[in-house]
Amino acid sequence: MQGVETATAEAQTLRERKKAATADALHRAAMELAIERGLTEVTVEAIVDAAEVSRRTFSNYFANKEDALLHGERERLNRFLLALHNRPTSEPAWQAIRLSTRALFDAEGEPDPEWVAQSRLVRRHPSLTGQQLARHAAFEEDVAADLARRVGDPLRARLMAAAFTASLRVGTDIWLERRGEGSLSDQIDQMLATMGERFD
Repeated sequence: MQGVETATAEAQTLRERKKAATADALHRAAMELAIERGLTEVTVEAIVDAAEVSRRTFSNYFANKEDALLHGERERLNRFLLALHNRPTSEPAWQAIRLSTRALFDAEGEPDPEWVAQSRLVRRHPSLTGQQLARHAAFEEDVAADLARRVGDPLRARLMAAAFTASLRVGTDIWLERRGEGSLSDQIDQMLATMGERFD
């Protein structure tokens, strides 16, 4: 019986890896085409051709080309939420935020050229910006929910989550304006340190 359970778990893991690889392939194809041609010239048909999958496969993963383009960012936000959730609940809330952020950068490194290109692409297209804002709002709610179990005050948790997402946004904007001068992780950590003075 244990062997069957192990085989089932391995099969599920393999399926999950294949699904993740397909989503990543579609995301990369969408990014490369958008950077090469401009977002308005990119079609779902061009994306599936580049990724060598069917239109039906695309629809199983993404609602539209904007959804595919923002996939990488969604995955990073989800990894942050997992890191935050796994921090000890006894840890001060703002410290948990800073350490989770640092751990994510340590694991993934500094942004690559594709991430920088995507960030600039988003800023030029309202259709992308709208979806990104909606995802960031949902992300902020998820962060607040996790912080609430630490601080015991939902209002304070929401305020801290809003301060955190504002720090990410402003830190990233400053780094992009300086054309990647210095380290993004250091820039954001500086923003978090400054903002954290209000919550110590």
